[in-house]
Amino acid sequence: MESSTSSALAGSVSSLRSSMHLLDSSISILDSGVADYPRLARVLQRTRHFELVSEPSLLAAQEGLLSEIQPEVDTLLGRVETYLDRLERREKGLIAKAELQEGRLRGSSYAGGSSSGARGSASATSGASGTKDAVGGADGKALSAQEEMKMQQMRQKKERLSYAVSRLELQAGQRERQLRKSMAAQ
Repeated sequence: MESSTSSALAGSVSSLRSSMHLLDSSISILDSGVADYPRLARVLQRTRHFELVSEPSLLAAQEGLLSEIQPEVDTLLGRVETYLDRLERREKGLIAKAELQEGRLRGSSYAGGSSSGARGSASATSGASGTKDAVGGADGKALSAQEEMKMQQMRQKKERLSYAVSRLELQAGQRERQLRKSMAAQ
């Protein structure tokens, strides 16, 4: 009987040891699983990335933003318009200046041959008056063509003179500035 009890006890002891071994293994598995629990708690913690806003509050925010930005935009647009107007005036001034310089260049080319041109126009006018007297007004088309040529010569002469006057005015202004500088230096 002792052997049966001892074998029964040995069986229960071995069963208890295997249960303890299984329990140790379960504890170590649980330990390794729970060791990361604080990190998992932070990872799995619910965070709000987006908040829903009601439509009236959204519209109110848009109107508030618009009322803040609109005066600044209007001011900037006014500045841009003023600047563009200034640039347009400057462009027109530069175009006028370029045309004046171009006319002066043409005038200087006329001035180079102006003595012979003046003589030529004088002879042309005397010739035209002689032809007018000789024709006696019978040929109206030839007369108007001669008058037109005379008018064109007069216009060219007027242009040359106006460019010469403007050139002289510029030279006088430059000399006046030089005189003022020299007087200021003394």
